[in-house]
Order: sequence, then structure tokens, then C-alpha cells
Amino acid sequence: MSDSTPANKGQFYYGVGRRKTSVARVRLYPGSGNVTVNGRSGADYFGGRTIHQAALLAPMRVTETTEKFDVVATVVGGGVSGQAGAVRHGISRALLRFDDEFRPALKGAKLLTRDAREKERKKVGLKRARKAPQYTKR
Repeated sequence: MSDSTPANKGQFYYGVGRRKTSVARVRLYPGSGNVTVNGRSGADYFGGRTIHQAALLAPMRVTETTEKFDVVATVVGGGVSGQAGAVRHGISRALLRFDDEFRPALKGAKLLTRDAREKERKKVGLKRARKAPQYTKR
């Protein structure tokens, strides 16, 4: 992480976030609010999808630390939405390591709960998890 790690390679706060099949490892460095995901800026990585960019910064807005930290995240697996949720979860957990006083605010905004919804497996005899083949009378 040579180019994505901030110049001050000192202290950071670490958190792991998960959503669907995505896993994000997040580091918060003291800084000015830059978000880096897999070596690219957060806006660039999530391709202009404002809902995902807003999800990334939700924990920092709730705790009013948007301008205090630089976020460096490495995320693998899943799709765009799952990855954004995983990074958000990781940022929330890292903020708790910084200051446990944030727990009521983050918990009130439901940012600490790991969203357990996963894709349901396909069943034998069905087209998808629950969709049955179309019924034909003749």
C-alpha cells in the first residue's frame, strides 16, 4: 500500500466490515477526509453512484469526523453495493476503536449491525431459490 497509504505512516485505527460476500479491511489515518478504496478515490471506485458514496461517509457524518480522518480501504468479493456496505461497516468499527463514545450514535443510526442477508441457495427442481417452473395445463 505504498501510494494509497497517507504520508504519515503512524497510528491508524483498523476495522473489518462485511456485507453479502464482500469483506473490507479499513484503516483510518488522521487526515483531511480523503477516501481511498483499493488504491483509487472513493468517488472514482464507485463510479459516480452517489448512494454508494453517501453510504461510505455515513458513519463519519453521524460522528462528525468527516474532516478528521483519511480512509484507506481494501475490499474484495461481491458487487458494488455489497462492497460499499462492507466499507461502511468497517469505517464504523474503526471509529469505535478511535473513541468508544461514538457507540450510541453509531448504534442509533444502525451502522454497527452486520447485515446478515445473504443470497439464498438454489433448490433442486426450481429455477431459482424459490421460483418454480411455469405450470402448463396442456
